[in-house]
Amino acid sequence: MRRELRCLAPSDKPRFEVRNQPIAPPKGQQVLVRIEATSVNPIDAKRAAGYGQRLLALKGAGGFPLTLGNDLSGRVEAVGPGVVNFKPGQRVFGLLPTGRPGGAHASHALLPESLLRVAPEGIESSELAVLPYSFTTLWLAVQSTRLQRGNARGKRVLVHGAAGALGRLALQLLSNWGCHIAAVCDRGRAENCRALGAHEVIERGVNVISTLPNDFDVVLNFANWDDELALASRLAPDALGHATTVHPLLGHFDRLGWIKGAMASRRDKALVSAAVQARAPTGQYHWTIFKPDPGALDELAAGLNERRYGLPVGLTVPFEQAHAAFQHVSAGKFGRAVLRP
Repeated sequence: MRRELRCLAPSDKPRFEVRNQPIAPPKGQQVLVRIEATSVNPIDAKRAAGYGQRLLALKGAGGFPLTLGNDLSGRVEAVGPGVVNFKPGQRVFGLLPTGRPGGAHASHALLPESLLRVAPEGIESSELAVLPYSFTTLWLAVQSTRLQRGNARGKRVLVHGAAGALGRLALQLLSNWGCHIAAVCDRGRAENCRALGAHEVIERGVNVISTLPNDFDVVLNFANWDDELALASRLAPDALGHATTVHPLLGHFDRLGWIKGAMASRRDKALVSAAVQARAPTGQYHWTIFKPDPGALDELAAGLNERRYGLPVGLTVPFEQAHAAFQHVSAGKFGRAVLRP
């Protein structure tokens, strides 16, 4: 039986129930994982309040009650026909796509073996469970700018929101690649960012972005959509690109409906894209949307084996105390929130 945490209705103070559901045996290329830990990401807290329902309904993930969560770590319980990389008893970590079958806030999950990796020895399940979704989202943002390990050394990268999960992982990844990183972070987090590899650290304040040089090869915005145009103005003429994870796509559709939401999204993206092109004619502009990516998991697994990636865990609670984990995330408290079935 699969024990799952269900969010019953959209609310700023969501209500949950724990229920048991039958679980099917794994089919071809599938792995059944007994979950030991799963995370509550900011998107989970937003979705619990109703965010993104209209567009996510296209994936079968918009209706309540729903089981949230994408990240997981645990042990292989069974494998389906054709699975060659995993066997029962192995410790693993991975992630589920957002969709109809339900999320990772459960005791078991069926997923394709392509979305699992073997867990390194010596790293706790809670530490593993906070990484796959955030690292994959970061990876997609970086890849969209055309920045890669092979061309990264010496490139100047501006990371806005450097003290958050995506920002911290960006510092860990890009410093290893040899980038010169300028980090914009909340007040009081400067030393943390330096320790993670930032060469320059700027604490957030009024108009602080406009004081930065306009010679960055890449800009990554993990913090605030309202800063998007100001950030675009900091690109160098031969910049590679600019990516954001805080675009208003889902919110526009929630508030405005299908037609007006599409029009507003197209307008906003075109406005910033034009600003990027004005600064860097060959630069690319991208709104990052999460989707599972095996290449991201490969890089994460390699980095974990070398102890290059990690995020602090601030709270670990059982399903019965899920409200505390969601409140922790909604309040923006330090450290990731983890659920244990």
